[in-house]
Amino acid sequence: MGILNITPDSFSRDGICEDPEKAVACALRMVKEGASIIDVGGESSRPGSQPVDAQEELRRVVPVVKALVECNVPISVDTYKPEVAREVLKLGTEMINDITGLTNPTMTGLIADYEAGVIIMHMKGEPKTMQDNPIYERGVMEEVKYFLASQIVVAEDAGIDPESIVIDPGIGFGKTTNHNLEIIRKLASLRDLSKPIMVGTSRKSFIGKILDLPVEQRLEGTLATVVVSAINGADIVRVHDVQETNKALRITDTLFR
Repeated sequence: MGILNITPDSFSRDGICEDPEKAVACALRMVKEGASIIDVGGESSRPGSQPVDAQEELRRVVPVVKALVECNVPISVDTYKPEVAREVLKLGTEMINDITGLTNPTMTGLIADYEAGVIIMHMKGEPKTMQDNPIYERGVMEEVKYFLASQIVVAEDAGIDPESIVIDPGIGFGKTTNHNLEIIRKLASLRDLSKPIMVGTSRKSFIGKILDLPVEQRLEGTLATVVVSAINGADIVRVHDVQETNKALRITDTLFR
């Protein structure tokens, strides 16, 4: 999954804002490099980020989504707002990437009505404050797994196709460095939930903390986390650097999967 940030404040400094043509060209390049799906986001969810309203988010993403649908590019839209989801689903978006994990019943119903796919992600708290000393009383993996299992039931009970549900443990969303490492190490335990697993580690701060490197120098660290995640059961990886990741995963799949 290639990341396409239509934002001015992306943590990874790759945001493409006010230039739909540039965004579409970037998406098509990622597809050529090996991306199976493009994840379009119009609001940054980096730690400490400020939310934007639905109209601003739509202003950013709609022109790009329209163009990509016309190019027959499989699209996911990264949003937790039902107002945004409704409009992009009308345009032909195939999947909603919900960082709030279907905790809004309106979102759940919309996805069911449009027979779309969904990525259910775990997040502790909200982006603005999620990294303020996150604590897991029962252990991070136990709580993440319990939440995802519960929300799978919510999704299926609402009529979302069971084969259209993906789960994401939410690396970096209300997790310390040690929490993130534990999730990657124990990722295989999520196979019990019988859903495809998505992992998003690309350029994230825990990699920077381990390597003591800024965001633009985290490619090798990202590749290491992606390879280990794939070995441990990840089916989808959400990344900025598609071409490099594709090469690493082709070798990983040949060796392990």
